Amino acid sequence: MNALHWLNEQFSFFGLPVYWSDFLGNILALATVWLALRRSMAAWPVQILGSVLLLIASLNVHLAGNAARQVVIIASASWGWATWRRTKERTGAIDVRWATWTERAVLAAVMVGGTLAFGALLKATDASFYPGAPWWMVLADAWIFVGSVTAMYAQARRYVEFWFVWLAVDLVGVPLAIHSELYFSGIVYGIFFVLVLVGIRDWAARSARPAISPRRGTLSA
Repeated sequence: MNALHWLNEQFSFFGLPVYWSDFLGNILALATVWLALRRSMAAWPVQILGSVLLLIASLNVHLAGNAARQVVIIASASWGWATWRRTKERTGAIDVRWATWTERAVLAAVMVGGTLAFGALLKATDASFYPGAPWWMVLADAWIFVGSVTAMYAQARRYVEFWFVWLAVDLVGVPLAIHSELYFSGIVYGIFFVLVLVGIRDWAARSARPAISPRRGTLSA
């Protein structure tokens, strides 16, 4: 562990104190978004490594919800990686599509219901921020956790909506990261916001293009 102690140390980033684990984890998180935009298989292992580093950063500032988020992201990324690999072996490409209205309703229900349930758990166990932390902080922590898991699922299913879920996470993540003194995370969340908008446009355009079925040589949606 001593060899990795430097990950818990801070350095000055344009006058802001930044943990090395927070800095490197977010650099990899940015790379993950760019690779996802390109529908690259490499997005998944890069995300796993970045989440390990962000787990360390979250534990440094006692963000239990965000720490749990990283653990689940690692597991979800492993599943998503396997899902994309099977899809590519079967079809030869990673095609994307819009979710159905039923699928959208499920995603929304999970986001809202999951946030309330996980927030209640964090509040009851005083596991988020500090004992007696206000509800808005706990629910924000829970929202980021549930939203990230939901986005990972939607990404693995290749729904265009996965970008919208990340957008909802970013809108809460920026002020929460700054409030928690994870300043570099706040900056990166802002960059995520721009990349997510690009991702929505790109995946939406790709979902509208008909694809050639490799088996039948016919057009398919």
